Amino acid sequence: MSSEHIDEINPLPRWWVITFYITVAWALAYTIAYPAWPMLSSATKGVLGFSSRNDVKNEMAAAEAAKAKYVAAIQSKTVSEIAADDTLREFAVAAGGAAFKVNCVQCHGSGAQGSTGFPNLNDDDWLWGGKAEQIQQTITHGIRFATDPDTRQSEMTAFADVLKPEQIAQVSAFVASLSGPVKDKSLVEPGAKVFADNCAACHGENAKGNRDLGAPNLTDAIWLHGSGEAAIASQVRAPKNGVMPAWGGRLGETTVKELAVYVHSLGGGE
Repeated sequence: MSSEHIDEINPLPRWWVITFYITVAWALAYTIAYPAWPMLSSATKGVLGFSSRNDVKNEMAAAEAAKAKYVAAIQSKTVSEIAADDTLREFAVAAGGAAFKVNCVQCHGSGAQGSTGFPNLNDDDWLWGGKAEQIQQTITHGIRFATDPDTRQSEMTAFADVLKPEQIAQVSAFVASLSGPVKDKSLVEPGAKVFADNCAACHGENAKGNRDLGAPNLTDAIWLHGSGEAAIASQVRAPKNGVMPAWGGRLGETTVKELAVYVHSLGGGE
């Protein structure tokens, strides 16, 4: 039997035919109303003038306008005032976190946990203080950054030519004993005298450090260049003095404030 006879015997369902014509009409209407047909250098515009690019542009403009309001507020307030405002703090932490990922993770790590020679920003051990303004000052002017006159300065004396080897071993044992066990306890007492004569002026008689000088607390278990008597002795003989860039000129005051609020929010800020 021919196909013509089959169609006559089994016609398409009416609902299917109606649906087909509706979809054809809808497709034609869509191509007339919206951009659809490609041409040599563009496409048909559509009678409604719709443009997805214009929609995105308008949304971006609205987002920038909303952002500008918060940026202006951050520019006019101190970091403490920003941290005290829930909305501004939330914005600053988000913006500061983004800036941190671009500029700071190379040294401090993606989680700000630091590494040997690069401080952990999550703990509460701050050489120059962990208040929001103090963090801002450090970020702005850096540490031992030669071209910034207001940079943080602290230089530990190299004691290799000042102390005898046995004195270095003694003072290293004493300092190590302040936060843990040592191999030879007999070195601790004479080490305390070496410390009092040579180290207390900066680190304090109780070895708790001095933030005005950037001298670290030696009684906790937080060590920038490694713990233990050997690492301490190495630092006493030939101190490692790292450099942090001054970010104020590179990033601008607003971004520095956002970074300060973000770092302060990590948990170690005071």
